[in-house]
Amino acid sequence: MLHLRRTIAAAAGLPQRLFSKVVRVSYAKVAEYQQRGMIHFHAVIRLDGRAGPYTPPPAWATPELLADAIRIAATRAHIDGPEINGCARSFAFGEQIDTRIIRSSAFQGGTTITEGKVAGYVAKYATKGTEAATGSLYHRLKRITDLWFESVPEHAAQMIRTAWALGARDDLKHLNLRKWAHMLGFRGHFSTKTRAYSTTLSALRAARAAWHRPHTPPPSPTTLVLAHWAYDGTGLTPDLERLSALINGGLTRAEAVTADA
Repeated sequence: MLHLRRTIAAAAGLPQRLFSKVVRVSYAKVAEYQQRGMIHFHAVIRLDGRAGPYTPPPAWATPELLADAIRIAATRAHIDGPEINGCARSFAFGEQIDTRIIRSSAFQGGTTITEGKVAGYVAKYATKGTEAATGSLYHRLKRITDLWFESVPEHAAQMIRTAWALGARDDLKHLNLRKWAHMLGFRGHFSTKTRAYSTTLSALRAARAAWHRPHTPPPSPTTLVLAHWAYDGTGLTPDLERLSALINGGLTRAEAVTADA
């Protein structure tokens, strides 16, 4: 996004310090795992006017200018990676950059790409499985041997083991790969957006709560509402343990399990 703003400002002949006072860049993106383990991003990027979301940008801020700027910025963006086995690594976008102009059906007389299709496109990848990586874990691993007891496809399991093995290297400790091995080493959020792109999750939660209030009957005076839960313990209480021993012929539950084994 830093390179994108600089590229747009340069194309418009605009000083960078004045960029945010003239035009704003908003985006929403989702991350998708490819079979080879690389991250594929799907993003919707929009130019707004200085007054905020959905206000017309300057006349020079055309969709074609934005599309060209995205392609240029993607080729310039990179992050220095760790040095592995004496070879310096760098992270960058790949060559498969597909930039398309989205035109609203409300202003373009019914084009093939509509606002509804854009929303469906983002939702598809926000809820889509990771194909070959489908079945990856939703919880962290304490030991790599715990993977034996999980139902994970071999392709995803191999990436998990690779992230775990790389996490043991001293030169990669700062990446916390073992902590995120269940996510195949990816530490980012699957979905992010700029605040001005659309509504916020807080606003959605507030609207949902406001809708539920008049539709939910109030609790009766005899209804006990528990707002907080706490872990009490695992196993039987002493009284139930004695009852279990009587049922099992004088054996405690642990002794009965051992005897059955």
